[in-house]
Amino acid sequence: MIWFKKDIFSRGKEKTVKVPQGLWVKCNHCNEIIYRKEVERNRDVCPKCNYHFRISARRRIEITIDEGTFTELFEKIAPVDALGFRDMKRYTDRIAAAQQKTELKDAIICGEGSIEGRRLMLGVFEFSFMGGSMGSVVGEKITRLFERAMEEGVPVVIFASSGGARMQEGILSLMQMAKTSAAIERLRRKAIPYISVLTDPTTGGVTASFATLADVIIAEPRALIGFAGPRVIEETIRQKLPEGFQRAEYLLEHGMVDMIVERKKMRQTLSRLIDLLTD
Repeated sequence: MIWFKKDIFSRGKEKTVKVPQGLWVKCNHCNEIIYRKEVERNRDVCPKCNYHFRISARRRIEITIDEGTFTELFEKIAPVDALGFRDMKRYTDRIAAAQQKTELKDAIICGEGSIEGRRLMLGVFEFSFMGGSMGSVVGEKITRLFERAMEEGVPVVIFASSGGARMQEGILSLMQMAKTSAAIERLRRKAIPYISVLTDPTTGGVTASFATLADVIIAEPRALIGFAGPRVIEETIRQKLPEGFQRAEYLLEHGMVDMIVERKKMRQTLSRLIDLLTD
């Protein structure tokens, strides 16, 4: 009886298995290797552990807004290098590289559309554009979005994903915190709802301004939310931080966000909130 078969002709030859690129994805949380199509069908959420992958602004709009209803606004506004800033690279080179990579002018897409037939103004950050950092263009587009909402009398929803203010623009970037906050106050005086959705990560000047000044603050599961990052805080105070510090669940427990909503339930939740806030 033959228990195994040996290929004597393959001796000395290296056998390789070719695996098509891009078919599989590794979960950053549970380390499972998952078929990419399965993850995409699950709205870019790990089917094993419910880890929410970071997604592009275009993908966010695709899974959130009613098909065929989104119209982009202010898309031609582009950044300039007012300070002539240079670190390891010139700021103009960084902008050009980010624009080529994302096919966007800057780190946010703004527009109008509908969710389950309910009209709204929408802003969605693109983290791949210089870490979703907020410079003059991001602040201007958000402010104009609030102003358009006031003109049209419709609610605003912003999905934040940012490392904070853009250091290459210095004080011009920090000014956007006050600028957007003032626009929210004008929006509030007209009793127009504003909903903020904090995704992973939302930090720095974005967290310290418009992202946490909404009527309702939603977070995605396990999203990192804070001002300074955990590593910076630990090095500053020389203490170990609590388990899960600055994650969405910790912030919900301590009253910093109103609810945590999974991606597959986001459309229905936003639709219901808009109904409640506009009655």
